Amino acid sequence: SPSMMQHMQRGVKLLRSDRRALLLGVIVSAFEGSMYAFVFHWTPALRSDTIPPPHGVIFALFMMACACGASVSTLVSGWVKPTARLSAAVAAGCVAFVMCTCAATGDAEDHLGFSFSAFLLIEFCVGVYFPSMGVLKSDIVPEHVRGTVYNLYRVPLNALVVGLLLSDITMATCFKLNALLLFAALAGV
Repeated sequence: SPSMMQHMQRGVKLLRSDRRALLLGVIVSAFEGSMYAFVFHWTPALRSDTIPPPHGVIFALFMMACACGASVSTLVSGWVKPTARLSAAVAAGCVAFVMCTCAATGDAEDHLGFSFSAFLLIEFCVGVYFPSMGVLKSDIVPEHVRGTVYNLYRVPLNALVVGLLLSDITMATCFKLNALLLFAALAGV
């Protein structure tokens, strides 16, 4: 059986030789990096001194929006190609992060409904993203290097998330950077 180093060499060789596999890695890192950064910022973005947010209900609604996105992706899969679904999800996610940025730059309590709507849109896009990306990954990345390549995709992904979380930036700046990441992902699709 091949050693870990041989697996890594095969994965890197694929990324160097197949532009589609490399672009897929950019999209994965950008989209999922912004998604993970969002996970850490939605709670403070919905903080309110007048009405404590029902975090359990909010999280349940996020999961419902995600499930609806996945269902829509599945329902339209016979008519809409995975790249088109992915493009729509990434573009809508970019718009949602611009909305989040606008809400975070003003008085947050005045924009709770606007922020929450943007967050639901983000979660819907996440739901569309995963089945669409799953099809593209299975089409583009050969099975014999799939695990290795997927792990290589996680290196820049984790670097992005750690960089966003360890930096001392405002929530609005983080949402702006998330929008830019999704714009980069959209360019890769």
